[in-house]
Order: sequence, then C-alpha cells, then structure tokens
Amino acid sequence: MHATTPALLAALALTSAIAQAAAPVQAAKAAPPNKLSASDVIKASQPSEWRPLDPANTLYMELPAGRVVIELAPDFAPKHAANIRTLVKEHYFDGLVVLRSHDNYVAQWGDADEKNPRPLGSAQAKLAAEFTVPMANDKQFVRLPDHDGYAPQVGHSNGFPVGRDPKAKTTWLAHCYGMVGVGRDMDADSGNGTSLYAVTGHAPRHLDRNITVVGRVVSGMPLLASLPRGTGPLGFYEKPEQQVPISSVLLAADVPEAQRARLEVMRTDSASFKAVAESQRNRPGPWTKVPAGYIELCNVTIPVREQK
Repeated sequence: MHATTPALLAALALTSAIAQAAAPVQAAKAAPPNKLSASDVIKASQPSEWRPLDPANTLYMELPAGRVVIELAPDFAPKHAANIRTLVKEHYFDGLVVLRSHDNYVAQWGDADEKNPRPLGSAQAKLAAEFTVPMANDKQFVRLPDHDGYAPQVGHSNGFPVGRDPKAKTTWLAHCYGMVGVGRDMDADSGNGTSLYAVTGHAPRHLDRNITVVGRVVSGMPLLASLPRGTGPLGFYEKPEQQVPISSVLLAADVPEAQRARLEVMRTDSASFKAVAESQRNRPGPWTKVPAGYIELCNVTIPVREQK
C-alpha cells in the first residue's frame, strides 16, 4: 500500500470540488427526456398556480404606441419602490420622455432637461443604493439547479429572476430582459428612481449588484424594444423630436378597475413553473436535435397571461 502524496491529495480534492460544482448540471442532463412544451405546460396549469398583479405595485406607462405595464419588486428595493410610487402619485413622469434607446442594451426614460430639472415634490432626492438586500427579505426563492457565472445561486422569487449569495446572506434582482433599473451617476447612491430603464437586449448581468433594480416589464416590452435607436453616445436621442413622449405613468390602484390590465403571472414556486423551466432546459419536439440539458437564468420565461 502506497502513501498518498500531498500532490495526489490536492488533485483528489480538486476533482471532488469540480464534481460537486457540476452535479446540478449533470442532474439536469440526466433527467428523462422532456415531452411537454412550455405552451403545453401553461395550458395544463391550474388557476392556483397564477397570481394577479398587485395594483399598489403596478405601473402603467402610457406611450403613443400603447401601454407598458411594470411590476415593482418592493422586497428587493423597498426604498426605491416607495420613492417611485411617490413620484408616480404626484405625476412626476407625466409629460417626460423616453430619452435613450441603446442598441442591444436598454431603453431609458426620465427628464431630458438637466439644466432645469422637474421638481421632485415630496419624493426623496437621494437614496442609499439597494444593489442587494438581506436574504431574509426573500421568502419565496426557488433555486434553479443550473450553475451560473454571476451568482453562487440563481432562481426565481415571486415572479422575478434573482441571484443570491448564501455566505454573504444577500440577494438581488438580476439584469434579465425586461427588468427595470434605476439610472445613476458614478456615486452609488445617486439614483432615486427619477430615471429608469428597461433591459431591451442581451442580459447585461455584469450590472448585477452595481445598480438598483426595482421590477420588470410584464406587458408592452415590444413598445420599448422596437424604438428607433438613438444616434448619440450610449444611444441617447440627439434631437428633442426623436424623444418618445410619455403621456402619463399611473399606479394601477389609481386607475378605474375597468381600465386596468387584467394580467396574472405564473407563480414561480409552482409545479407548472418548474415544468416550464424544464421544457426550456430540454426542449422537446422533432426540431431540437441536441437538447441543451441546461438553462440560463435569463432564458427562463416567466409566463404572463390575461386573467380568465
């Protein structure tokens, strides 16, 4: 019997660590072939697996081409969500513009007049950044088994894609397509919700934990994603006539019920949502020749539908 050398011990430890890190992906690839498409799963889902939008945390942004519906996530950015609700209730955004459409990146809206900015009313002018919040804020996290390059763990919480770090006990909203963030300057605490953007291109996950994310667009993304690209630096519109006017931004709670969007989101802690993720991890049907056996966080569709 030969003695185990330090080099062999190190090699064995490294092999074990690699195997443990790969286990979730291997488990996903070892799953039986998936036979249901995401649309099949959605059709077979139960009413209890859906939830309506909370009118107190739902925004309606009215553009010339139609309505953009945004759901705020106060569990992940409580102070910024509260400030945005105040701004909306005091009609801060009414008459402002979409001032930037950066190709494969974001569409941004706010006050284009930096020399004579619109008064904030009773909203806060300065807020501490909420790049992350304590994991205790998030009681509905459901982890994806797939590994991720930007967070120790990723998954979904109450209809939002999130990352988390169990060692630091922090969690955060991820920069997936349609997510809404707070524009800021160099100072981490310089964003207060008066300037917002929606991700319209490939998920810029490098922004995670560097910007406060406050929610996501649940309806109307084509109205933002199809805007003409700005020709100025970073996609800003160079001429006022290129900017897209915002007629109003209202809380759904302040809109007559008959005029509200009757939307509901699939519960991300439901069996059907787990099946939706699996259908995208291992796409069924004759077209797919090599199922990936893997899904990135931002490629998991979070279904939204009209209430029945």
